[in-house]
Amino acid sequence: MFLLSRISLSLSFMKMINILYKVGAVVLLLGAALKMAFPQEAAYIYTAGALLFAVAQFFARPRSRSFVLRRLVFQQQIGAICLVAAGVLMFTHVRNEWIVAMFIGALFELYTSFRIPQEIEKEK
Repeated sequence: MFLLSRISLSLSFMKMINILYKVGAVVLLLGAALKMAFPQEAAYIYTAGALLFAVAQFFARPRSRSFVLRRLVFQQQIGAICLVAAGVLMFTHVRNEWIVAMFIGALFELYTSFRIPQEIEKEK
């Protein structure tokens, strides 16, 4: 009985993390797109989305003994931190330094989004 309730709690928690991940990604993209029209408001929107996205990634990491998979997850987390740093740079700098941090984070996220599923499939 206890095991069954723990499994259902885990499944509902993962569903919540998945929703957080998707909402964070949409809000992050919306904030980046609105930066030209509404620079001050877009910084708040982008940073909120980046934080949601990062929190979801830190909670949804796959557990594995594979060194390659652990390295890829670590790179994904670095990408999430870069996206949050871009949000902070939107507030602190007047010019466009935040774009560099966002670009680096996006590269990490893009690379790991293709490689992590490949490594999980290899493990099976």
